[in-house]
Amino acid sequence: MTTQTIRRDIRALEEDGQLSRFHGGVSPASTVQNIDYAQRQVMHAEAKRRIGMLAASHVEAGRSLILNIGTTTEQASHALVRHKDIRVVTNNLNVAAILSDNEDAEIIIAGGLVRNRDRGVVGEATIDFMRQFKVDIGIIGVSSIEADGTLLDYDYREVRVAQAIMEQSREVWLVADRTKFERRALVRLGHLSQIDKFFPDAPVPDAIREGLGEWEVEVLVAN
Repeated sequence: MTTQTIRRDIRALEEDGQLSRFHGGVSPASTVQNIDYAQRQVMHAEAKRRIGMLAASHVEAGRSLILNIGTTTEQASHALVRHKDIRVVTNNLNVAAILSDNEDAEIIIAGGLVRNRDRGVVGEATIDFMRQFKVDIGIIGVSSIEADGTLLDYDYREVRVAQAIMEQSREVWLVADRTKFERRALVRLGHLSQIDKFFPDAPVPDAIREGLGEWEVEVLVAN
């Protein structure tokens, strides 16, 4: 095996989130720290775009939504730019900026602490803000999906906001690409049984598929 081949394989594993690279070597992907936001924006971008388009295609005119932090929810917001008569609450400044181009959408920004690395808004003020609303659809992303259906993320403050979003949504839609089945994160956000619609980019692993019928989760694959 050549050095070029090894470097290419390491790069592919890093892009899949299975390895973290450091000076002089590599290590398994961290369970306590997410991949850098700029890197996540380009990782699996086409899959995320397809997921976002499919999820947006199921949003009817006249609906209210909450979109949380994440590169896949941002792709959903791109696909919502031409939707008519929607009202969107978000704690993601990137989502707000994208949807501000939609003259038929009303955008409501959550207050709270702005994270510089990804322009997400988190904190107790954000949770209180979200609890003022009851929307038709909450569209959320996660960092990891365990084989037992547990949904995980890295930042405790972000997770608490996501949980509030789920509580304040009549339907909860999950947008997550296939790599989320391979990653491991620290903080429990919830469970697939709390999800109404799940938008992956590939068929889900067998271990999870067996539970989806019992949990009454509708799976729509953006393949």
